[in-house]
Amino acid sequence: MNTRIIGALVAKDVTLYFRNRFFALITVLALLAYVGIYFALPNSVDETLKIGLHAPTIPTIVDEIHEEGLEIHVIQSEEALKAAVAEGQYVAGVVLPPDIMDKLAAGEKARIDVYFTSDTPQEIKDAVTGLIQELAYQQSGQMLTVDVTEEILGRDMAGVQVPPRDRMLPLFAVLIIMMETLGLASLISEEVEQRTVNALLITPMTLRGLFLGKGITGVSLAFVQAALFMAAIGGFSQQAAIIVAALLLGALLATSVGFLMASVGKDLMSVMAWGIPVLVILIIPSFGVLFPGSISDWVRIIPSYYLVDTVHLAANFDIGWSSVWDNLLILAGFDVVLMWLGIMALGRRLR
Repeated sequence: MNTRIIGALVAKDVTLYFRNRFFALITVLALLAYVGIYFALPNSVDETLKIGLHAPTIPTIVDEIHEEGLEIHVIQSEEALKAAVAEGQYVAGVVLPPDIMDKLAAGEKARIDVYFTSDTPQEIKDAVTGLIQELAYQQSGQMLTVDVTEEILGRDMAGVQVPPRDRMLPLFAVLIIMMETLGLASLISEEVEQRTVNALLITPMTLRGLFLGKGITGVSLAFVQAALFMAAIGGFSQQAAIIVAALLLGALLATSVGFLMASVGKDLMSVMAWGIPVLVILIIPSFGVLFPGSISDWVRIIPSYYLVDTVHLAANFDIGWSSVWDNLLILAGFDVVLMWLGIMALGRRLR
């Protein structure tokens, strides 16, 4: 395999990519916009404790609470309460049993169910538990034993609260990487339609070398942009090696999808028609980070889930290799399968 020819092909593709005014402009502006949006988002969390409450009978003490930094909102159903907690509207959801008033009056032990999001800090859980016990004392006038049962909505990850802008990190990473899918697919499809590829294959360039060159171009464009973004916002301050590995595998995923779209697209418009729905599907896992508990386990069938989850855990929770190696392995598996499918589909079109 002639490395000089492959290097020339990569240089040509990068030059053609940035000669396309649409993709050149989108690439630069999007990168600047993502950095600007990141720093414009809040870098801290609201200290007000907003708690949702559902109960057949609301204790009178609830209406009398007027403490600074505490808000209690009554929710009509337990399902609505769980959904609100999962969406981040409340730090906790408290469900009181129908006989709560009778047990408080009789001095008996009462069981209270409390729902938390997956990343609620332990100190918040302790504060809510203490608040429930304090309210029980104020309602009954005596110290009671309250059995508080916690249920985590989503993955249980005790730790610090994650500021809104850091929750956006995986979404930005996926958008930056996957946008290159459209650029690569458009570049290849135009070369196929204009028969530039056929001219290349008349030279000593082989079909294998062609795919290798296109792959290097796609991975390089996607990875470099994502890496520049992470470097600009300080995203490599924790577990840099893991994040780099995840971005590389994500760039390979984008390249694989680009090959698949290039095999069916004939021009920029057809590539966009195929690419936008695919892009929407690939960013869905990011919303599971923005709104913990809002997306169920079905999202794991989307390859980008493993990129999103790895970047989120490594950048925001300083999680090490032992906790994310399976994510990276599964993502690599998706890359291999999709790359094979992309090469087969595109190769059939070129023949």
